[in-house]
Amino acid sequence: MDNLDWNQLKAFLQTAQTGSLSAAARKLGLTQPTLSRQVAAIEQQMGVTLFERVGKAMVLTPTGLDLLEHARAMGAAAEALGLAASGRSQAVGGVVSVSATDAVATYLLPPIVQRLRAQEPGIAVEVIASDALSDLLRREADIAIRHVKPEQPDLIARLVREAQAFFYASEAWVQTHGHPRTAKDAAHLPFVGTDRSGHYLAYLRQHGLIVSEDNFSCYSDHTVAHWALVRQGIGIGAMMDEIAREIPGMVRVLDDVEPIRFPFWLVSHRELRTSRRIRVVFEALAEGLAG
Repeated sequence: MDNLDWNQLKAFLQTAQTGSLSAAARKLGLTQPTLSRQVAAIEQQMGVTLFERVGKAMVLTPTGLDLLEHARAMGAAAEALGLAASGRSQAVGGVVSVSATDAVATYLLPPIVQRLRAQEPGIAVEVIASDALSDLLRREADIAIRHVKPEQPDLIARLVREAQAFFYASEAWVQTHGHPRTAKDAAHLPFVGTDRSGHYLAYLRQHGLIVSEDNFSCYSDHTVAHWALVRQGIGIGAMMDEIAREIPGMVRVLDDVEPIRFPFWLVSHRELRTSRRIRVVFEALAEGLAG
């Protein structure tokens, strides 16, 4: 361990980041057999197994995950040393990946990314639109915007604010069905559902809406598609208020029903402490999502 080869360390880092020997080899300008030998050499020198092969993918073992943080810190230190030597230590550049629900990625992130690009043109933001929770410990993203508090102790999290969603329908829908204001008014009206398993139905009932499966005119578990169906006038649906307010032709309905409240959490891995570009994006998101 006293004579750790920097090339082997880079091989480990790139393989961990890409999840593939071939992709890591392309990044480093090496052949795949050469990179594979370097990964094997660092495993042998450390006396541990860093990766498991799952099909064509290279998946970090628990030991690999533990050592990855230290290797990243060494890589960041080496990068900072090179920047300082070239007089560019204040420069911020590189790619930062941000995971968010499809609605947040579609409607809220673009203006934040635009402002960030104007301030830090060297940073490129990769937006990952998914309603699934990204696994930050396995580097599926650098930063995640979540609506539930993370439970993993190794993650860094900040509560940005609590948001609200209300029920909406299109102007054309209201002209046809009237303007329902109470839960009782909605008993026989069409809704756009999100799933056929009963979870969304139970959620609506928790909010005092006396509805059944018969109320659902259609379904979509993709938030942006769900909202498009509501905008088309197919039924009532819920949407974050700051998004709905910016969409012409939409009317808030069921005014007397309690809003749906949910938190905005910004979550990152421990590299937030050592990577300036991730910190810059993290703070830009915190400011932009604060409302």
